[in-house]
Amino acid sequence: MKIVFALFLMLNFEQSHAQELFVYTEPASNMATKSIGLRLNNYFMNERFSSKYNYHFVPEIMWGVSKRLMIHAEGFFSNRTNSLKAEGGGLYIKYRFYSQDEVHSHSRMAAYLRGAVNNSDIHQPAIDLNGQNSGYEAGLVATKLMNKLALSVNGSFVHAADNSSGNKFPYADKKREAVAYAFSAGQLILPKEYKNYEQTNLNAMIEVLGQTNLNSGRSYIDLAPSVQFIFLSKMRLDIGYRFPVLNDLERTAPEGFLLRFEYNFFNAYK
Repeated sequence: MKIVFALFLMLNFEQSHAQELFVYTEPASNMATKSIGLRLNNYFMNERFSSKYNYHFVPEIMWGVSKRLMIHAEGFFSNRTNSLKAEGGGLYIKYRFYSQDEVHSHSRMAAYLRGAVNNSDIHQPAIDLNGQNSGYEAGLVATKLMNKLALSVNGSFVHAADNSSGNKFPYADKKREAVAYAFSAGQLILPKEYKNYEQTNLNAMIEVLGQTNLNSGRSYIDLAPSVQFIFLSKMRLDIGYRFPVLNDLERTAPEGFLLRFEYNFFNAYK
């Protein structure tokens, strides 16, 4: 049923419109210069072989430094130990180095770096710098907007370090490195015609998210359909569901919901 729903979204992309804002990945475009954004990311992940849902709370502050540079800072909290505890934080930096604009389309390319520090126990060979592992990631992302259809691809190299508080990487050192990859597509459903910036936007999208360990060769590939609402051009609500279609690279909670609230302050400073 989940795959049918994802395919339904993909087929309907041909008849709708898009915005260059994705739920599970970042596009190559940056947020507006001198803007500040606040995000509250809520992950409800279904633990395998049990009925328990793990809750991960990731508050995030975003800064549009310039038209080419943006920075995100994150905090990691989870209830995996049966109470909500702080587990670390991360920093994401993206630099847009290519831009080409046309009448009804544009192309962007950017490079990004991510670093994370985490003190939780390491319980899976898949590497996750968004709340599970300490380490770093370096990647490239390319995004194309065509008549309001947005497409994006990205690829990255990921390295897992030991977590703090004595939580060492329990797998072979050779398995600390992986490549991650994603493809995202999204289109605007409503409004059919723009009249002013106060109109509510409804976007639908599908994303393919994957990782391959460079030593073991094991991989996972997920599908992540989602919907997105944008209010007054500055507030955003994302609702997504991520599930595996290939789960050869073990994860303890590969399936679940994402609920995100975002608010942007434009021209936040001089």
